[in-house]
Amino acid sequence: MEIPRKEHPQPQMERKDWINLNGEWEFEEDPGCSGEERKIYEKPFSQKICVPFCPESELSGIGKKDFMNCVWYRKTVKTPEHWNTGHIFLHFGAVDYQADVYVNHIHMGTHCGGYTSFCMDVTQQWNTDGENIIAVCAKDDVRCGLQPKGKQSSLFFSHACDYTRTTGIWQTVWMEYVPKQYIKSVKYYPDAENGTLLIQAKVEGEGVLKAEAFYQGKPMATGSVICKKEMVSLTLPLEEKHLWELGEGNLYDLVLQFGEDEVNSYFGLRDIALKGMHFQLNGRTVFQRLVLDQGFYPDGIYTAPSDEALIRDIQISMDAGFNGARLHQKIFEPRFLYHCDRMGYMVWGEHANWGLDLSNAKTLGTFLPEWIEALERDFNHPSIIGWCPFNETWDFEGRRQWDRILETVYDATKAIDPTRPCIDTSGNFHVKTDIFDVHDYEQDPKIWKERYDKFRDGVLEDRLYERQTYRGEPSFVSEYGGIKWDVDQTIASWGYGNAPKTEEEYMQRYEGLTAALLDNERFMGFCYTQLYDVEQEKNGIYTYERKRKFDLRRIREANKRKAACEKEM
Repeated sequence: MEIPRKEHPQPQMERKDWINLNGEWEFEEDPGCSGEERKIYEKPFSQKICVPFCPESELSGIGKKDFMNCVWYRKTVKTPEHWNTGHIFLHFGAVDYQADVYVNHIHMGTHCGGYTSFCMDVTQQWNTDGENIIAVCAKDDVRCGLQPKGKQSSLFFSHACDYTRTTGIWQTVWMEYVPKQYIKSVKYYPDAENGTLLIQAKVEGEGVLKAEAFYQGKPMATGSVICKKEMVSLTLPLEEKHLWELGEGNLYDLVLQFGEDEVNSYFGLRDIALKGMHFQLNGRTVFQRLVLDQGFYPDGIYTAPSDEALIRDIQISMDAGFNGARLHQKIFEPRFLYHCDRMGYMVWGEHANWGLDLSNAKTLGTFLPEWIEALERDFNHPSIIGWCPFNETWDFEGRRQWDRILETVYDATKAIDPTRPCIDTSGNFHVKTDIFDVHDYEQDPKIWKERYDKFRDGVLEDRLYERQTYRGEPSFVSEYGGIKWDVDQTIASWGYGNAPKTEEEYMQRYEGLTAALLDNERFMGFCYTQLYDVEQEKNGIYTYERKRKFDLRRIREANKRKAACEKEM
């Protein structure tokens, strides 16, 4: 069986000694969640599944759409004998939601959080001379109110803007060998103005950390630092400045060495800032022409069928005149972010908070640890130009959000990453935020223009004013449009507002809504809903299969018009 998704899942921390464990695994459902008590992991399972695709997907070979509260995976693995001299790590890109991992029938640990990566040191339980059995138990309950579920439907059927669920393993599983002394993690702080890179690293052991930077194969900088403690810093002055720009990633390659440990990585040289009402990239005002990307696929659900599919989603967005995306209600995989980095495509990182009862203080304990994992994992991606932990924090069963949760998560985000702006909750209900964004699905361009023309005088019309207060922050309409256009009119579908009757009416509506935002000098950007249809939601510019619905010329021209904030004074 050919290994699916065989590319390295973490391009910023790539070592030569690794094994991709995707492909065929044994699979078993456990409706009673009694598998641990029965020691189910000691016995062969009755089904097969193709990892990393979730059992709800067709690519998994299972394709079951009903709720699965508990599932098990099992695989027999052998590694090279020379791996017996260091550490052996077992990595999971993502497992939804609670993952219990066993190696050779020994429980190795538990990870809670369906969207972030984790690894376990399995050295002590691993047999480098023979076969080993890995077992994973995944428990998932999207209806409990205490775990983020994003756009996974809490009803049996997909409906409105909620879609097919994802249970269990949905990103690459891999093993990695590292020497006894190794690099634990790194953070990069690029300084485009001064042409330097600050590296902060955590290491295991003592020695010398060396760093070499290259641009298109040409040496750009070298440096080293003696490591006597876990945390060290190193600054590289670069010989040449090649800025990370929109449409041009201009990435530097980076090689890190610590004793026998060698890591291949990369970074982008760019500065971002909010200046007045505007967003600046490398000291220049840039209008954010964003599109909503939900990260769903017809055959893989949460998991792209191939690396090429990830690239294609970025390319079709750029073809339509967008320069970035809100990665919506899902923490996207690092491989997607790598292509955003490489292609010069800016994105907002967001968690999948829908499904959480934000009136319950307990949700802070389930949400914040996973969000911190996402911040730490994705910190080095130059394409990420902002964080948005929450989206539309509506009341839960009539109970209002506890504002302290949002304030705490905002403060934690800024403490971990002071280099990027943070939106506390996109759309509503803002508590403490760097940017005040609004969601508005008004379909009449005339009403729309009149509403946002008032913003030129500092009045940001907000239908939710009783629950949130605009205090003069930089602003943009981070969800708008959602214009329904269903290629197949014979199937029941969903979209925002009244659907246009002709393609010309669609285009005029799109152009009118978009122009009102571009022409308003107080707006820093927009985000159109959405890039492609998802299941029954038919308001994409492309179909769910990523086929064009329209001649993109007019959409591209509407998006790429120079914004008022970008015009020279």
